[in-house]
Amino acid sequence: MNSVYAIFRESAAGFPDHDFLAVPPLPSRRYHATGWTITYAEALDEVERIRKPFLDAGYGVGHRVGLLFENRPEHLLHFLALNALGVSIVPINPDYRRDEIRYLMEHSELELTLTLPERVEALREAAREVPGQPPVLASLDALPRPRTPRRDEVPSAATEASLLYTSGTTGRPKGCILTNDYHVTVGRTYLECGGLVTIRRGEERIYNPLPLFHMNAGIFSFMCMMMSGGCAILPDRFHPQSWWQEIGDSRATIIHYLGVVPAMLLKLPGSPLERAHRVRYGVGAGVEPELHGAFEARFGFPLIELWGMTETGGGFVAKDEPRRIDTRAIGRPGKRAGLDLEARIVDDHEVEVPLGEAGELLVRRLGPLPRAGLFSGYLKNGAATAEAWRGGWFHTGDVARQDESGMIFFVDRKKNIIRRSGENIAAAEVEATLLAHDQVAQAAVLAVPDEIRGEEVMACIVVKAGIPPSPALAGSLFDWCNERLAYYKPPGWILFLDRLPTTGTQKIQKSQIFAPGEDPCRRAGAIDLRRRKRRGS
Repeated sequence: MNSVYAIFRESAAGFPDHDFLAVPPLPSRRYHATGWTITYAEALDEVERIRKPFLDAGYGVGHRVGLLFENRPEHLLHFLALNALGVSIVPINPDYRRDEIRYLMEHSELELTLTLPERVEALREAAREVPGQPPVLASLDALPRPRTPRRDEVPSAATEASLLYTSGTTGRPKGCILTNDYHVTVGRTYLECGGLVTIRRGEERIYNPLPLFHMNAGIFSFMCMMMSGGCAILPDRFHPQSWWQEIGDSRATIIHYLGVVPAMLLKLPGSPLERAHRVRYGVGAGVEPELHGAFEARFGFPLIELWGMTETGGGFVAKDEPRRIDTRAIGRPGKRAGLDLEARIVDDHEVEVPLGEAGELLVRRLGPLPRAGLFSGYLKNGAATAEAWRGGWFHTGDVARQDESGMIFFVDRKKNIIRRSGENIAAAEVEATLLAHDQVAQAAVLAVPDEIRGEEVMACIVVKAGIPPSPALAGSLFDWCNERLAYYKPPGWILFLDRLPTTGTQKIQKSQIFAPGEDPCRRAGAIDLRRRKRRGS
């Protein structure tokens, strides 16, 4: 099969009456509040309806279309319709602010953007600042022709299917080019995982509360369900209070999670619903070792930890016993039913470290094609692609260690990335925003531990001469960032300092700001702004 669409048609023929997509009932939701499902046969009809106007208007290979449909079925249905023509989709984070959207539109050279009616004006405002002013539409009526002709070729395994933007150590996100082959490889990796992660064809229903603009929900679990005749359940987001009701109502057999999910569910009072479910296992990353066993004992199913990145697609899965749930074990490399990544753990000089010692995790595919099934590179950034693949291995930026059994254990992140509730935040982007404020002289942004979110953003700030630091100024700087960045990126903590430690070349030494073992949040003068970080604020 040369495309995602071709596989979808095959699954629709094999499982026409099976549920394809479902939205669990939730009275507070703005759409499908009483629940919603669509079968494979019905979805095929809808995909063909969406595909036709794009075909008639001249869209095809070489074009990109932005999608901002939040976590709604429209995202996946439009993806399949566009994939049929060889058009690549560019998912847009609904929490992005105007400048972030403008950058994505311009960098990806979108032909147009499709979105919800209530989002049109905000996106058009961003599009007005983009060369060519790509149109923003809420319907396919009077679809404009693309500005450039489509390429005269049939979509193939090598055709770009999506362009996902992922945070890096630079200020702006990088666009990961993902082909049809990447999408199929990711789906097959999940489908053929084995061990505790078994997929029964035509039977599974995966409940994934993560956003569709991320690889996990938008590709990993979706492709597995589509390729196996299963159902992808699409909640709008994670709702702790209604979680078990939604799990039961949607008849979920597999759930996906990030570390914040088990932590918050364990804080809820007991309920009969927490055992009245059909869940066989959970798949995710970041559950705290001290909570892992308690979760499984209370709720009655295993949480299978994994590791992966947008760039690598598949990864490692701790799918075989003993899973070492009292550690941060993420699985073993090697040829194991589709999980065919090999790994090295190296020091800063690219020399392999002894077993048990920590170093940077490097990966590649086994066999003669080390990049097969992985991302094709960073759009318009060959230097970053080459740097990531130096020496023939992909440099993950994650720090890990490995034991004698081959088990890999996640340790920390080497990159200057803050991971808050599953969102990757580039510290450099937040620093650049703070430094644009006329009262800030220096800024160092770093990750600090957070018991709910995993990590939170802290900004250590030196103000300009004559400016008195104060809680009011901290609030003003938060508002400044909140107006320009997605709600989860502004600093949850601000600490004013007289100076920041620097090297001889005046580079800020973040590792020297706090003493080893010191909790930055307990430093005198640290201002807690976490309650101000709210979606939609």
